[in-house]
Amino acid sequence: MREPKVSKHVTTLLKKFNKGIKLDVGCGESKQEGFVGMDIRKCKGVDIIHSAEKFPYPLPKNCCSSILCSHLIEHIKPWLMIDLFNEFWRIMQEGGQLLIGMPYGWSFGFIQDPTHCNACNEATWSYYDPDHALYCIYRPLPWRIVRNSYQSTGNMEVILEKRNKNYVGVYTNKRLDGSPL
Repeated sequence: MREPKVSKHVTTLLKKFNKGIKLDVGCGESKQEGFVGMDIRKCKGVDIIHSAEKFPYPLPKNCCSSILCSHLIEHIKPWLMIDLFNEFWRIMQEGGQLLIGMPYGWSFGFIQDPTHCNACNEATWSYYDPDHALYCIYRPLPWRIVRNSYQSTGNMEVILEKRNKNYVGVYTNKRLDGSPL
C-alpha cells in the first residue's frame, strides 16, 4: 500500500509530539486531553476530519504511540475489521498500545443503539494475536493481547500492543510474508 499524502496541518500536529501522537479515533466532541482527535464529523476538538472506515488514514506509518477507540469499534462494519486493525498497526509505533472500550456484544448496551453493527466478545481479540489459535484464520498484522476485561452484561476494555511484523506466534508455522520458519 502506498503511503498517504500527509497534509501540512497533520505535519504540524506530528511535530508537537516528537515521541508519537496519541490518537483518539472517533472522538466526536469528547476528545481526551493530550490526544489528537480524528472523526468523520467536524466538531469541537476534532483535529483530523476523516472516516475511521476509509484507508489509509492521512497519517504516516509509525506515528502513534497509542490509539484510543472509545465506543467506536461497535460502529465499524464487521467486514472492515481486519483492514481497520491493519491500518492501526501501520500507524502505530512498535510496542504502542491500542486502547478499546466498547459494549460487550449482545449486551443491553450493544443492542440498544440502532447504529451498533459489530458485536465483539472476549474471543474476538484472539484473531489478532499470533499466540492464539484463532489468529491463523485471517493472519492480520500481529498484536499482543495485554488486557481483555469484560462483563457480559456491560462493557469491554481491551488493550492490544503492536508486535514486530516478523513475530512468530505459538500457532503459526510460517512468517507473515509466507516464508517458512
